[in-house]
Amino acid sequence: MKKILVILFLILGLVNPVLAEDKKVLPSETGVVEDINYVDADGLNQGEQTEKQEVTIKVLTGEFKGTRRIVDNMLTGNPAYDIQLTKGDKVVLHFEPVAEDVITADDVDIFIADIKRDNSMFLTFGIFALLVLIIGKRKGLNSLISIAATVGLIFYMLMPLVLNGCSPIFAAALVGILSTIITIYLVGGFNAKSTAAILGTTASLIVSAFLAVLTIKITHLTGFAGEESMFLYTARPDLDFTGVLAASIIIAALGALMDTGVSIASTINEIHETDSSLGIRELFHSGMNVGRDVIGTMSNTLILVYLGSALPLVLLANNIDLNKFFNLNQVATEITSALVGSIAILACVPLTAIISAYLMKKHKEKPKFDFEK
Repeated sequence: MKKILVILFLILGLVNPVLAEDKKVLPSETGVVEDINYVDADGLNQGEQTEKQEVTIKVLTGEFKGTRRIVDNMLTGNPAYDIQLTKGDKVVLHFEPVAEDVITADDVDIFIADIKRDNSMFLTFGIFALLVLIIGKRKGLNSLISIAATVGLIFYMLMPLVLNGCSPIFAAALVGILSTIITIYLVGGFNAKSTAAILGTTASLIVSAFLAVLTIKITHLTGFAGEESMFLYTARPDLDFTGVLAASIIIAALGALMDTGVSIASTINEIHETDSSLGIRELFHSGMNVGRDVIGTMSNTLILVYLGSALPLVLLANNIDLNKFFNLNQVATEITSALVGSIAILACVPLTAIISAYLMKKHKEKPKFDFEK
């Protein structure tokens, strides 16, 4: 029965529960740069530093494989937007049909979307997966499965739900709870320890959702903390962007919350197995003692993650009045996200400790099924 439960959760996470709006778009394809010619950019009226590249592209994949096209690539001197190309680079091509019925390569306009980087990312992931399997063995395999399930939940459940009008906060909380159940039961097995970790993490996740909504409201955050938010608004102005921000805070805190919940539950379980005479109060206090050590490192980890991702913002503080800096929407968003996640971790420690202490005393029998074995 428990095996079936896990399979059902995996299916629920990996099967799209709602269909996104269908749009007829041509898929992106891969091309290779065969030649580059620089053209005089005078008269283009796009800035003094503008250069124009006429890039000969050979399409490597898709319906138009083998065709060649000369594509303009403008270099404006802004590294945030320029695509620096050299001969032999592989690129991602964006196709736009000139007419409704696309028959040949002449019926489409081709643009260079960006440099193709996924092969390098696959290599890095391969190294990560190999090390996880070597070091973690069976538990490492379960960890990889849980990662795949979590990614599947986000892309095939959270995204469609939000894009089809569901509350982003509800969708993020639902995905977070399902991800917690799948991950912890896969890695820790079906037992009181895993159940306690799931309940503690779920309770603290609900706390983070409540705090995210509250702090966004009282801080007057808009949800537009970066260019990607503006791009999304251009495409979908109907979305609840403060809700999307709250959802991002919830998802970002989830990993640290699971870590904290599992650490506390595992510690109390080990103490109970060593000395089963200890009561709920003693087990709770033991879990809290460990939790005090976990709090410092976990909160520090979460804040460092946000600081690392917002390092350009931190450097900007050197060139702007600090009063103005800390009240910028983007800066306030990053600080609020880090603080909400840290408060949720603080809540996770006592919640998981009391739940674990109670369950360890009430469920003395060993688990009937454990993925670790």
